[in-house]
Amino acid sequence: MRTEAGRGRGGFLAAALLAAAAAHGARAAEGASGGAEATAGFGADWQSWHAANDVSDMASVQRGARNFVSYCLGCHSLKYERWSRLAQDLGVPPRLLEQDLLPPGDKPAQYILTSMPAADSQAWFGKTPPDLSLMARARGQDYLYQFLRTFYVDPASQTGANNLRLPATAMPHVLSELEGLKRAVYRQAAGSAPAGQVTHQQVFDHFEQIAPGRLSAAEYDGFVRDTVNFLDYVSEPTQTARRALGVWVVLFLLVFTWLAWLVKREYWKDVH
Repeated sequence: MRTEAGRGRGGFLAAALLAAAAAHGARAAEGASGGAEATAGFGADWQSWHAANDVSDMASVQRGARNFVSYCLGCHSLKYERWSRLAQDLGVPPRLLEQDLLPPGDKPAQYILTSMPAADSQAWFGKTPPDLSLMARARGQDYLYQFLRTFYVDPASQTGANNLRLPATAMPHVLSELEGLKRAVYRQAAGSAPAGQVTHQQVFDHFEQIAPGRLSAAEYDGFVRDTVNFLDYVSEPTQTARRALGVWVVLFLLVFTWLAWLVKREYWKDVH
């Protein structure tokens, strides 16, 4: 769900949404197949989808932060991340942070917390939406990517939507206005029971688009990748610096090993 602050974002969010579409123009091949997906069906290989995210892509992480504030903060928190730390790591100026990201009443030094009362979420969804600070580390980037891309219409569900990655999820498809609506098509598959009887069960076959969204298939894919990229960053904000430092540590160890070998050779030259 969107927060009131998310609905009221100014030109920064609107411009960023347009920039996201332009930034993913490189996925032209995917865009070309997007039309075929809407008619011929797609998603049969959803379990092999990979996020392929890169937290060093700062523009992507910035767009992901915008996506989270606009569509996720209404229900989910990032209780281990402060607004000020986010702004510092992502290069967001204080003026834009307060104007376009901070909910009304929040301060930069505060943690990123949803305004939804836990009692209300429990009553509406049957459970409290989880904190997403460590979700990327707990479930993995591919899991989040597949989850956000495998929602489908399910009239039997309380929210009207279901999910292949997390069946019977209590989360509504909050991104349906961007992705559109799709239904899951199943086929009959034969199996065998322990007693030897032949059984038939429904197996997912593919998705069919039944209503378009504001974004094309390629643009929505980019939107999801950016969001997962941001959640990956939040799960370990120092990972980019850690990896960069790791290169120098390995180089130091190599040089130190060489020096140690020279010292060893000097000490043992009279013995050998």
